[in-house]
Amino acid sequence: MPTTVTVSAPRFEHHREALGIGEAAPRLSWKVTAPPDWRQRAYEVEATGEGRRWASGRIESPDSVLVPWPTGPLASRERRVVRIRVWGDGPHPSSWSSPAPVEAGLLDPGDWTAVAVTPSWPADRDGDEPPPLVRTSFTVGRQVAQARLYVTAHGLYEVELNGHRVGDDALAPGWTSYSSRLRYATHDVTSLLVEGENAVGAWLADGWYRGRLGFHGGHRNLYGDRVALLAQLEVRYTDGTGETVATGPRWRAGLGPIARAGLYEGERYDARREPAGWSRPGFDDSGWAPVVPVERDPATLVAPTGPPVRCTGELRPVSIGTSPSGATIVDFGQNIAGRLRIRVDGPAGTTVRLRHAEVLEDGELCTRPLRGAEATDEYTLRGGGVETWEPRFTFHGFRYAEITGWPGEPAPGDVVARVYHTDMERTGWFECSDPLVSRLHENVVWSMRGNFVDLPTDCPQRDERLGWTGDLQVFAPTAGFLYDCAGMVGSWLRDVAAEQYPDGTIPWYVPEIPGGDWTPANPGAVWGDVAVLTPAVLYERFGDSGVLRTQYASAKAWVDCVAARVGDDGLWDHGMQLGDWLDPAAPPEDPAAARTDRYLVATAYHAWSALHLSRIAGVLGELEDEKHYGAMAERVAAAFAAEYVSPTGRVVSDAQTAYALALVFDLIPSAAQRARAGRRLAELVAEGGNRIATGFAGTPVVCDALSSVGREDAAYALLLERSCPSWLYPVTQGATTIWERWDSLLPDGTVNPGDMTSFNHYALGAVADWLHRVVAGLAPAAPGYRRILVRPRPGGGLTSARARHETPYGPAEVSWRLAGPELTVRVEVPTGTTATVDLPGAEPAEIGPGTHCFEVTLR
Repeated sequence: MPTTVTVSAPRFEHHREALGIGEAAPRLSWKVTAPPDWRQRAYEVEATGEGRRWASGRIESPDSVLVPWPTGPLASRERRVVRIRVWGDGPHPSSWSSPAPVEAGLLDPGDWTAVAVTPSWPADRDGDEPPPLVRTSFTVGRQVAQARLYVTAHGLYEVELNGHRVGDDALAPGWTSYSSRLRYATHDVTSLLVEGENAVGAWLADGWYRGRLGFHGGHRNLYGDRVALLAQLEVRYTDGTGETVATGPRWRAGLGPIARAGLYEGERYDARREPAGWSRPGFDDSGWAPVVPVERDPATLVAPTGPPVRCTGELRPVSIGTSPSGATIVDFGQNIAGRLRIRVDGPAGTTVRLRHAEVLEDGELCTRPLRGAEATDEYTLRGGGVETWEPRFTFHGFRYAEITGWPGEPAPGDVVARVYHTDMERTGWFECSDPLVSRLHENVVWSMRGNFVDLPTDCPQRDERLGWTGDLQVFAPTAGFLYDCAGMVGSWLRDVAAEQYPDGTIPWYVPEIPGGDWTPANPGAVWGDVAVLTPAVLYERFGDSGVLRTQYASAKAWVDCVAARVGDDGLWDHGMQLGDWLDPAAPPEDPAAARTDRYLVATAYHAWSALHLSRIAGVLGELEDEKHYGAMAERVAAAFAAEYVSPTGRVVSDAQTAYALALVFDLIPSAAQRARAGRRLAELVAEGGNRIATGFAGTPVVCDALSSVGREDAAYALLLERSCPSWLYPVTQGATTIWERWDSLLPDGTVNPGDMTSFNHYALGAVADWLHRVVAGLAPAAPGYRRILVRPRPGGGLTSARARHETPYGPAEVSWRLAGPELTVRVEVPTGTTATVDLPGAEPAEIGPGTHCFEVTLR
């Protein structure tokens, strides 16, 4: 085989790092770089470990994405090194890929010998006690071959071994449905051990486990009233022996320099109280308190399916100035989720105070939108030289920071904003000739970064930060293009299933907590449909049928739950619904009071989810379910048409969202009615001055609806409008993320007076998926982009656009340039895929891998 055929190192499931995984038989994926006419016909997998080698032999298959594990399952702790080679049409294989290690975590509850421990002193249920430290020492008497630390906590933790930080995870172990699933991490700590005495210690804090969560003051101790550490350090020596150092009665607990740590409140740290050397050998912990055990069923401990939260970037200030009140105001030029790192020199006892906000109002921090989130960190200096500090157990949503108490003035580099989110791989890019649209897309990316912080949240700044199901449901297609979020979202969907009510109701947010005025057991369209539509998106974008199987029972339960509430007429026309949430016409005090009937939205979504569940059943071979839910979708669609669509094609509510849902969800029976509905939607857009008139339900589909009836002109007019409300209005106001409300900042420069105003919400940025698929013209035509649809539709005066996506098979790209009527399109198709190129005024063409150029004349 020519040496030009190369195979990437295999990847296991959706892991960026395959250490301590929870799958005993992980599926494999790889990418091939080859000449355009090459096709994979077969592959071979080789696995080595423990002095043994196993090879699959030649497997006849063109597949290279999530192929079955071809050998015996991994045992707990088992490590193998895997490589791949492939065949094309010829008799000779490619060279072997680079080797990739994979190592199982603790796969059986019986593997855990550690007992979760907490300080023996009484817990303060009001959350006023300082976060504790826990530690122990142990002896290593022989040469170490390998050491693994398996660790999790009730609350948040950071571990140190012999004075060195273990790993770079933040906010670990994250937030899951703790009673059902608590993630643990696996760390290779071989290099941190020394012969002789060693010490291991951990910082603990409340986090989501017992910290304040939710609206109207929130709730504490939702999962328990004690923080605790569960750690198991397994050491294997070169002579074949081993030992385990696990949390248990020998550990000790003390207090450290953190006086307070809360996700909403911030962190207060007194460096004078640091117990020197507390995580190093030789520390005297005789004055520390004993620990006591805390119950944790090891059957609930699960390995992660996606990457952890990490610092993914740093921002230097773009300006440092003084507010009218005399405070130092630092502007980082970008709204983020994260925290500050400071470098300061001053007298002992000096306290530097850091407050955070997304916007300024009258030159001061505007903290009203934070509601009950203090978002304030404090650092008290130890004195004696330059000190560097960053909070451990909090994060904030902010662009601006107010600094008071600084000794002197901060110099350049003394204050840095650190960006934190789940460390997903970036996979999607877009740009075009209009800088405002390109900036809009960049704002979508930043809002995803700011809200994919262990789970998909609504906002990162105020006293909320919850996993709202509807937000993710509408944004999932955009998310799946921009980042490889399959592992993270798949994990969260398991929590969706774990928190689902016995009757199939999906909570409004997951994990579910008390709060607000929501009726938890009341099912809501758009939000509850995440159980069906988001697994379908993961299958479409990542080619993962496994997530369909994992979530199948949950998806069925949701559709059956709604079906049980639908009347004999097939309509879902009762109960609490948020409908087209945050329609700009809705009053600030009632965001659900949209122009489109909320029960029209509910019935449309019921038909859409039933249809997708039928398709999912077909993929999984559940043929009876495929027929059942297909027939259900047809009945509900007919009921929708009978109730909401006139014989001429007008739709009840006569609003943009009503037409958009009916068109995109294919709920209009005849071609003539559909054409009339399309014309009316375009008329409504024009009558509204091309301003947005949709909320959470309509915004993701309104441009697609116009495109589907050949009215890209109206879609572009909607996209490019700059007056309020519009997608570009926030950009003209200096926004660097997507706002929750179309007018979060009013044209007069004041902040929206509503008590629900965020400047970092990704839901209304779901239009980015239309930018990728229609403006640039890059869309999946088969699961995982096995087939690609190249269908750009230039318009709006744009002269160029480009989208690039790292598909499971490799990079795909569409770029086009318009010079007068001449359209030039460049297409890159990855090995292992094909594409249909559908350009305006030309017959569709089928192409294979490689780079292709096309020219057409637009008329």
